[in-house]
Amino acid sequence: MLRVLMFLVPLALSVYAFIDCISTKDEDIRHMPKPLWAILVLVFPLVGSLSWIIAGKKRHPAGEGGSVWGGGGGGRRQWVAPDDNPDFLKSLDDDKDKDDKPGDGDRGGAG
Repeated sequence: MLRVLMFLVPLALSVYAFIDCISTKDEDIRHMPKPLWAILVLVFPLVGSLSWIIAGKKRHPAGEGGSVWGGGGGGRRQWVAPDDNPDFLKSLDDDKDKDDKPGDGDRGGAG
């Protein structure tokens, strides 16, 4: 089992690094051009993958962005959990207010 892991872990790391490299925008790549990074990851799987992950790509902080959806200048939309999204919470309050209003007929009374 250990022999299999010693083969699969570097392979998975190389596949991840290669896909991440080719799908990264050119302006987010550091130090070398994208084709050179891709070749490095393919020719030297372990060293190339680790160097790509550590030094090849600009990393953005998790909280970066001006609005709830990350539309503050970055152009990328970032998913936000519903309990952290003020628009969603407001819609829940609106739904609750609609349910509290009387006048939609009798909702169960003995008659």
